[in-house]
Amino acid sequence: MLLVGDGQRVYWEQSGNPDGKPVVFLHGGPGSGTSAWHRRFFDPERYRIVLLDQRGCGKSTPHVSDPDADLRHNTTWYLVADLELLRKNLGIDRWMVFGGSWGSALALAYAQAHSSSVSEIVLRGVFTLQRHELEWFYEGGAAALFPDKWEEFIAPIPVLERSRMIEAYHRRLTDPDPSVHVPAAVAWSRWEAETISLLPDEERVAEAVEPDHAVAFARIENHYFLNRGWFGDHQLIAGVASLRGIPAVIVQGRYDVCTPMMTAWELHRAWPEAEFVVVDDAGHAASEPGIARALRAATDRLAG
Repeated sequence: MLLVGDGQRVYWEQSGNPDGKPVVFLHGGPGSGTSAWHRRFFDPERYRIVLLDQRGCGKSTPHVSDPDADLRHNTTWYLVADLELLRKNLGIDRWMVFGGSWGSALALAYAQAHSSSVSEIVLRGVFTLQRHELEWFYEGGAAALFPDKWEEFIAPIPVLERSRMIEAYHRRLTDPDPSVHVPAAVAWSRWEAETISLLPDEERVAEAVEPDHAVAFARIENHYFLNRGWFGDHQLIAGVASLRGIPAVIVQGRYDVCTPMMTAWELHRAWPEAEFVVVDDAGHAASEPGIARALRAATDRLAG
């Protein structure tokens, strides 16, 4: 556990080769936490693999599913500071930053703030929390492809509140009554779990709707989305000028409904030096075969 202040303890772990190339894995959500399979993107003989659970989720404490959890000290810039503190505590000079979905936004924010600490960048399912990205997935755009799942997502929200779904969910997720916030959290988490891969994955959905996980995930994610990550619109795309000397790979599923390819393409146009890989038979999830192969190929190429 890394004591990062504000009463927060951030869980971290290392695996692989202690003398290998350092890499930090930044999970999505925010609020999803890490899993053992996240290590598989890195050759354990060549990499020193660092995983951490961002504030309030996974094994970090206090867990946001707790009734008294406080999100005031859970913002992008606290997470960026936590990463830099962890790097220094581990005695790492520079490390590869690897992030997907929300983790891609955090990777870009961290690298733009601490470019001298970053050796390479690998991104997947690019997400920058711009208004149009959030409106696509949470205000009705993606319903064009998943009308049946969308109907389940909007069900907990009265008709008159459905024009601002993120705000409507925020009111319910912050309600102290478990009979209000638990069903809302489960519905929020189910919507994402059922739409992030090209093909259904019932095991992923079952994990996503486990109540403690769902409450922390939904509360943290909604908190970040309501505040648009504390980014200015276009901030992460405009900031790539500071990254031009850093080797980078962007992996994007062609049929990603959660973080559509429009944002990855926008980043590619602003940052043509970064290798751009489109996986034509995949959606958003890192576990999809084509995405996993492309990510592993990228880390294998960059290992030297």
